[in-house]
Amino acid sequence: MKMQFPVEAFASIETPFYYYDVELLKATLETVKQEAAKYEGFHVHYAIKANFNPRLLEIVNAAGIGADCVSGGEVRAALDAGIPASKVVFAGVGKTDKEIALSLDAGIFCFNVESVPEIEAIERLAAERGVVARIAIRVNPNVGAHTHANITTGLAENKFGVNYEQLDEVIDVVESMPHLELVGLHFHIGSQLLVMDDFIALCCRINELQELLYDTRGLVLPHINVGGGLGIRYDFPDRYPIPDFELYFATYANNLNRRPGQQVHFELGRSLVAQCGALITRATYIKKGTCKQFIILDAGMNDLVRPALYDAFHRVENLMSTEADEVYDVVGPVCESSDVFCKDRRIPRTKRGDIMAIRSAGAYGEAMAFGYNCREIPKAVLSTDI
Repeated sequence: MKMQFPVEAFASIETPFYYYDVELLKATLETVKQEAAKYEGFHVHYAIKANFNPRLLEIVNAAGIGADCVSGGEVRAALDAGIPASKVVFAGVGKTDKEIALSLDAGIFCFNVESVPEIEAIERLAAERGVVARIAIRVNPNVGAHTHANITTGLAENKFGVNYEQLDEVIDVVESMPHLELVGLHFHIGSQLLVMDDFIALCCRINELQELLYDTRGLVLPHINVGGGLGIRYDFPDRYPIPDFELYFATYANNLNRRPGQQVHFELGRSLVAQCGALITRATYIKKGTCKQFIILDAGMNDLVRPALYDAFHRVENLMSTEADEVYDVVGPVCESSDVFCKDRRIPRTKRGDIMAIRSAGAYGEAMAFGYNCREIPKAVLSTDI
């Protein structure tokens, strides 16, 4: 099923705004559940950083999916949406005492820890409360990923995780802490990955590491968290509205050597929500220069920063024109030269007031919007509102 746009209803809504197709979101979540359920012990946590709109989180919770959080605010958002604390995992390199305390008091399932100082902080705060905190050590597997440099996280030079070579000494530290329980290992190599070879390489590294831990320490951990990273097709959102979750989960099932009873956790974000969302905007002006012509939108980089931040590709569609294509640069009104959504793009001839859709914006769109130039944050409209 592809995303549906009720253009006539859009005419009465002030732009720009984020639009979410609830039926597509529910279909995506149902597909994830069905594909993960083929394998005993596979658990899915939604990476809230992709989109923390509270109404979307309620839909995620209704689907029975857990939460992957990277801040105390995200832990609170998950709990407020009704996601059980027993399905919440908390990662991040810079957890504050306040965030750790919140999570301990809530009784979340697991902290994905990334350094010895963090381990010491969780131990201290858990001791103050007389509780035992479950932790998984995030291991930096030094596995490269075919993605943008700013969203790869698994190389030795990245800030995330414990280096592969340091794991043994970190486990020694954890085992000396009476208020910590080591329940697993955590990994994440990057985002927007479309090549299954990246995930196979991660599986091979996890297999090596599990063998090493068993041979040297007799250690078998009950949980392996492989992170997320599955990408979407920004170029063809209607052809591929739901990612290939069947292949994704099968890749892990076929390549990860699990110990008996070992549970596997996935932290999927973009792949669950990106295609159900679009930034809806209007053409404010059509400006013709000597060599180029521009569609100037009422949406800017503050509303969707990915093109400026990552040079990211998003399809830009005119929802009203059926005229012949012309070549445009599509830009926003923000007072920055980087406020550009695309250049030299073929789009049906556009006139002032035409309603436009910037596609595949359900992930890292609304979540990263900001108020530069004193611009208002775009509101969210769900298909069920119309």
